[in-house]
Amino acid sequence: MFRNQLLLLLLFSSNLILAQTEERLQVEGLEQAVEIIVDHWGIPHIYAQTEADLFFAQGYYAARDRLFQFEIWRRQSTGTVAELLGPRELKRDIGTRLFQFRGDIKAEMNHYHPRGELIITAFVRGVNAYIAEARKDPESLPIEFKMLDMLPEPWTPEVVISRHQGLLGNIGDEMDVTRAVALLGPEKVKELFWFHPNEPDLTLDPAIDTALLFKDIMELYDAYRQRVKFQPEDFVASVANPDRDAFRNWAAAQDAAAEREEKRTTRSIGSNNWAIEGELSQSGYPLLANDPHRTQAVPSLRYMAHLVGPGWNVIGGGEPEIPGISIGHNEYGAWGLTVFETDAEDLYVYRTHPENPDQYWYRGAWENMLIIPDTIPVKGQDPVIVKHRYTRHGPVLYENPDRQQACALRCGWLEIGGSPYLASLRMNQARDFAEFREACTYSHIPGENMVWADKAGNIGWQAVGIAPIRRNFSGMVAVPGDGRYEWDGYLPIQAKPHVYNPESGVIITANENVTPAGYEYPEALGYTWADPYRGNRIREVLLSGHKFSMADMARLQTDYLSIPSRELLPLLKRVPITDPELNRAMDYLRDWDHVLAANSVAAGIYNEWERQLKDAVTEKMVPARAREYLSPQLRLIIQWLYAPDGNWGDDPLRARDEILVTSLRRAVRSLKLRLGNDMSKWQYGQPNYKHIVLQHPFGMAVKDEVRAKLEVGPVPRGGNGYTVNSTSNNDNQSSGGSFRMLIDTGDWDYSLGTNNPGQAGNPDDVHYRNLFDIWAKDQYFPVFYSRAKVESVAAERIRME
Repeated sequence: MFRNQLLLLLLFSSNLILAQTEERLQVEGLEQAVEIIVDHWGIPHIYAQTEADLFFAQGYYAARDRLFQFEIWRRQSTGTVAELLGPRELKRDIGTRLFQFRGDIKAEMNHYHPRGELIITAFVRGVNAYIAEARKDPESLPIEFKMLDMLPEPWTPEVVISRHQGLLGNIGDEMDVTRAVALLGPEKVKELFWFHPNEPDLTLDPAIDTALLFKDIMELYDAYRQRVKFQPEDFVASVANPDRDAFRNWAAAQDAAAEREEKRTTRSIGSNNWAIEGELSQSGYPLLANDPHRTQAVPSLRYMAHLVGPGWNVIGGGEPEIPGISIGHNEYGAWGLTVFETDAEDLYVYRTHPENPDQYWYRGAWENMLIIPDTIPVKGQDPVIVKHRYTRHGPVLYENPDRQQACALRCGWLEIGGSPYLASLRMNQARDFAEFREACTYSHIPGENMVWADKAGNIGWQAVGIAPIRRNFSGMVAVPGDGRYEWDGYLPIQAKPHVYNPESGVIITANENVTPAGYEYPEALGYTWADPYRGNRIREVLLSGHKFSMADMARLQTDYLSIPSRELLPLLKRVPITDPELNRAMDYLRDWDHVLAANSVAAGIYNEWERQLKDAVTEKMVPARAREYLSPQLRLIIQWLYAPDGNWGDDPLRARDEILVTSLRRAVRSLKLRLGNDMSKWQYGQPNYKHIVLQHPFGMAVKDEVRAKLEVGPVPRGGNGYTVNSTSNNDNQSSGGSFRMLIDTGDWDYSLGTNNPGQAGNPDDVHYRNLFDIWAKDQYFPVFYSRAKVESVAAERIRME
């Protein structure tokens, strides 16, 4: 009864108009006819009679929905962005081609599924079939193509298996730690960085010139990983922003906000997933929840689909440019993912030959680098000829022949099987946890917590990800490439942490350390994990002894309670405060329920105080010369505040209390400047404080009236980077759960979902922003699975012949 009422509420809250359209398409490349039913939320339910047609149709329809996103993905993956945007993107293209997968493409595709070659090539043929149609009718193209005066280009399987957008590893952390160690020494860095569950050896080998570490070693890697940024000169004159100064100011502000977000949200971003056994659910069947936290953007990073064909009946979400479903369910079970800390990247530093910089010293002899010449097209100038260099460890990122130095990055993800999420294809057909675990052994990138729940009543967890075994070094600092620091193969994935039907009846992961005590392969684990607050809040709720409904799961997935506030405010409340203005602020905080609600003044005051406090404690504890590289996690800051030591001076408790009050004073001053003198109007969620505007990649590079058509929002938000409903620590929410799923294994038609802001990437499409209001209100829509239910919400019927 409750389930039906919930679904009716969701249907009516979505303001649906149950109208239908029909379309017949003649598409070259199909073996038999394919039917697609698009529901009112924009999910394509694809019914095919052959496996090849199923994935052909997925590629075709995803390209139709997200064509411009597909084209930018193709250019990023092939290193052809400079061909579109000119010399400023040359470093990106060099980096992309340097890190290109150069192994056996057939073996690569068949790693992800026994018929991976068939599936991936069928998907690519479907993408290309739609691109061919669009190129014949340029007027039908999304407006982004017209604004850039360009056409989409065909795909190859190499585009699908690209690694450019994946969560690849932790080399950024390792470079920060390496540089901090060079400045402060290993023991001081261990005080300032939360390493666990094991303690890494941070000793820098004397063979490494520490001055080298502060060069721009990672330039090509960072360029390869950056999002594409547009400028006014990229566009046709009719839409380009003529105010170049305004654009430059906006772009600088965007970069500054991204930098602040990175420091504010140190290892707090991530994802949530959990599964509970049937004994704890009102339906009597296991429930599964997942909300991966990635960049909030328009179009959405995620894409939902339902694939039905011989051997396939799977629904859920993934990235639009790859076949299959990454998070969702089939007829037997459901699965979801969060990041499991896995270190599959190491920086190697070499001594090169004084007369031949293409040779490096390795185990007592000079070894030749592999050199691959390449030609990169660049808009507005002649093509650029480059030489990609590789050592036995990996791509060469940096060279200084004058000092006989070179650096290369060893990447586990350049092995066969390193394309993110594609191993989901095997998971899509798993019928029980044993088959699911077997499928997990092919999931190399990213490191993940894969959680399972099935209709038979079982729940399970398997950590995945390619994990190098390091016998004599931790992997947390750069090492010489002379042969003394080598990987000793990879840990078998099924040897990574896992559990099946735990006694508690609950499995929870939220990027925090979930490694079992005494785990027998510590050398294959990472040392840095997310703050534990999201996971602790989920445990607090799910282990409370209740039986949970789907509505309970929805409330938990959108929960804004701040556990850090429960730990920090008692310290502040004990400090005498005489300033009348600060006491008014304290009046809001004293009886606050610790929920970072959008309409709460107390939440607004607390959030700014938390920010100021983190900055103040960082300034107190981290030497200025190392702050660029060390931004302590909130968990460590709270630990210092509860037990201040000699680093705080002769009277640590008094110094601690002064920082607590000074941070409140700074918070009040900051809020007055932004929100005015009337404290009663300092609600957290508002345009000048916590909100979300989904910014299109074009941003202010285009005219205001064009930008308004592309952007979505603003709306007020609650939460922050430490709440279960993670909304980042920026004022404009930049990350969090744009895609969510809740699944009741007892009846697949009771699944719920969101995908912000919509399924389509074309601003003129009805599904471009139709899910934004639902998502912004922390609501869901039904993700129907049975044919009868799908038929009941059909908005469009497409027959491909």
